[in-house]
Amino acid sequence: MEFQKTKAKLKYKTIGIAGCGGLGSNAAVALARVGIGKLIIADFDKIEESNLNRQYFFFDQIGKYKAPTLLENINRINPDVLVEAHTIKLTSKDVVELYKECDVIVEAFDKAEMKEMIVETVLSEFPAKPIVCGVGLAGWGGNELIKVERYDNLYIVGDHIYETSEDDPPIAPRVGIVANMMANVVLELLLGKDK
Repeated sequence: MEFQKTKAKLKYKTIGIAGCGGLGSNAAVALARVGIGKLIIADFDKIEESNLNRQYFFFDQIGKYKAPTLLENINRINPDVLVEAHTIKLTSKDVVELYKECDVIVEAFDKAEMKEMIVETVLSEFPAKPIVCGVGLAGWGGNELIKVERYDNLYIVGDHIYETSEDDPPIAPRVGIVANMMANVVLELLLGKDK
């Protein structure tokens, strides 16, 4: 499929991204680069220097809120993408309100309880809406372990083994691989498989 035809199809699609850290910022940028029409992003956190190892932010952005700063960065990459940014710690009610019009939702939280909250909310409130989640992305290497598993409208991307910890932190290469695989799953859901 020619890229212009792909962009023409994607420009009418809306993706919700919950969390603007390593997974969320990189997945959002990948989707912006291919011409997604609208992104609804949400995160309550500020950028710290340690985030620069794996998140799509820059040194001079340390101390700024992630969601509006990611909006600025996406506008520099592709100003045609409409980005709605929310500086908020999402609750179930917020998920329903913010993401009700989305074609696909991307879960990009680092805390297990937040992952659980959004998955349960989306599966109960929007049972026909796909949700793409990332798990098991700590450390480096093990590319062959990273895969996509599907459970009805729930798609889980990662190695499903290595959770992040003090001894096994998330770092750019593996986080980027999982984030881009998540964006690729979104494209498959919107466009069908290319290969």
